[in-house]
Amino acid sequence: MKKLTALEELIAGYRRFRGGYLEENRERLVDLALVGQSPKVAVIACCDSRVDPAVITDSTPGDLFVIRNVANLVPPCEGEGVWHGTSAALQFAVCGLEVEHLIVLGHSQCGGIQSLLEGQGDRHDEKFIADWMSIADDARKRTLSRNDLKTPDERAHACEMDALKISLSNLETFPWIRERVAQSRLRLHGWYYDMMSGGLLHLDSAGKGFEPLD
Repeated sequence: MKKLTALEELIAGYRRFRGGYLEENRERLVDLALVGQSPKVAVIACCDSRVDPAVITDSTPGDLFVIRNVANLVPPCEGEGVWHGTSAALQFAVCGLEVEHLIVLGHSQCGGIQSLLEGQGDRHDEKFIADWMSIADDARKRTLSRNDLKTPDERAHACEMDALKISLSNLETFPWIRERVAQSRLRLHGWYYDMMSGGLLHLDSAGKGFEPLD
């Protein structure tokens, strides 16, 4: 039997969706199309193909507003430049959809963080990556200054978690996020997914350490 190409696999998957999931959930999907979306949770996740917030949380269409980018970073609020994809999506989620929770979802084996640590983005042909990853440059500096991290894996793990904290701090530089947090209309969360164990951790209320999310 001829092996399907990657694109043919997608088309075959769509056909299975059309004959299975779509038919079984047609009422729900049509309702979402007609009434619109009203998710209570927005997730800032990495664009890594191995980490899908909807799969990890067993969510269905309409449950999550997902913002994906390299290394699940949140830039600080600033007015320079023109293209602000992540910031625009955040504004729509918070001010338009009025979500009640914002989750920054980090993960292990993150290629963006690895690139940051190794300085691979310094090459001219990776300037877009380097510019974007500079958001987490303080995490890189702190990680490389630590003497207790003996292996590349330990450094990557520490940097991933530190970068997640930076993104959480950057969320509060947006006035419309800061205002809603102060009014208890919005809550911010830091989650970390370990791909090897399948474990999901969350940043404690003090913002210092990560604990299992049971």
